[in-house]
Amino acid sequence: MGQPSPSSSLSSFSFASARHKVWRGDELGAADMPVVGTGHPALDAELPGGGWPVGAMTELLQDRPQAHVWPLLLPALARSVATRGGPVVLIGAPHEPFGPALAAGGLPTEALLWVRSDASAARMWACEQALRCADVAAVMAWLPQARVGELRRLQLAAAQHEALLFVMRPEAVAQSASPARLRLQLVAADGGQMDVHLLKRRGPPLAQPLSLPARSERMTALLAASQWRRQRRQPQEAVQTAPAQGATIVRLDVRSRRREEVAHAVDRLAVAA
Repeated sequence: MGQPSPSSSLSSFSFASARHKVWRGDELGAADMPVVGTGHPALDAELPGGGWPVGAMTELLQDRPQAHVWPLLLPALARSVATRGGPVVLIGAPHEPFGPALAAGGLPTEALLWVRSDASAARMWACEQALRCADVAAVMAWLPQARVGELRRLQLAAAQHEALLFVMRPEAVAQSASPARLRLQLVAADGGQMDVHLLKRRGPPLAQPLSLPARSERMTALLAASQWRRQRRQPQEAVQTAPAQGATIVRLDVRSRRREEVAHAVDRLAVAA
């Protein structure tokens, strides 16, 4: 019985080794990179690999730039900080995060580094620098004016440095092209919920949005206490800043500030609701 030719053996080997990398559009793709669990089982079940991709851009679209970002990302951010030990860098965040609620969710406020700038170029520069830092646990960037070419640079930087990157943009760009590996749209819903639309993933379209809690019971209680105290005191703010390419870097530390007296992102959402 004749032996198979080297060429046929090579073809069989190549086909077998590449078979697991083939993705069909009617099935959920497998993750080809590490992931961090979202902390929301229903969402994990719909994402390739079961979590947020590490080394790729995840894009979050919504009508208000910080409305549902923290409830959605807090579990993964807390896990990343606990694992890597570095800070979560916030670039261009429109409002200050609510420290007590984040701390209650496992994310120490002192682990946040807030880069404030209104200039799009400065935000892009800060984002690229943060992605190159091995100690950074995650990067969250609000880039409403970013162009596709600039987003491609960030995607490449995230891949090169295996970083966890979340980019927040307005929902008006939902029909525009994006290099993001994962793209979600967050919409407020009734009953303290939010609808999560999966606009782009390695898998078939999701017929119905996922319904996730927009605010935990503990966060609601903390917000109520914060508003009650703020009605009786005057806001005070003392931050340490340093210039960086037209940006201001703010180290957030709940232990050295009266955090409950400062207007913050989650509280603004509560007032609007």
